[in-house]
Amino acid sequence: MKIERDAKGDFLVDSAEIAGRFGLAEEDFRKRMHHGLVKSTVEIGEGEDAGTRRLSLRLGNRVWRAILDGEDRVIREGVSFVRGELLRRPEAGEQA
Repeated sequence: MKIERDAKGDFLVDSAEIAGRFGLAEEDFRKRMHHGLVKSTVEIGEGEDAGTRRLSLRLGNRVWRAILDGEDRVIREGVSFVRGELLRRPEAGEQA
């Protein structure tokens, strides 16, 4: 998987590839993104993980994670299932 960065340094991931990781068609994945059902985080490695980044995308009870090296190349990736509260679309007037 190819991961790039935009001019601000934000990570860019191909939506067709990510959709496939979640077992969805790209259009279905994009709809879920539009409705605020996909959440992302970036963690910076510390200690023995210094120089790496962990990207996570959560959709419902599934999380795709990729560990990147210092050159933003994927070292490893995978999808796992999580327990707990499912993400839902924010209600009108509610903060996401």
